[in-house]
Amino acid sequence: MDKIAVIFTMKGCPHCVILKEMLEDANIDYVDRDIYEFEEEYNMFVEATGSDYVPAFMLVEDFESENPTTGLFAPDRDFQDIHEGLTIIKEFYER
Repeated sequence: MDKIAVIFTMKGCPHCVILKEMLEDANIDYVDRDIYEFEEEYNMFVEATGSDYVPAFMLVEDFESENPTTGLFAPDRDFQDIHEGLTIIKEFYER
């Protein structure tokens, strides 16, 4: 089962930089999506979650299938700090 973490970030966001560094230190692959470069994709994420805070992420399983499973995770809604966010991503890859 293929898995991918898509991280929504913004230039100049210190929390975004720290989360990406933590992912790299943990050897976790991810796709970085700047919210301005991928504005339409991010706007759909915001509409679905009701949150426009970053860093936010989408965890996708079976992304190459016709029916991928997707989980959307937004700060203050699904996790309280970036360490908790990192734990969610780690657990996703470990299952």
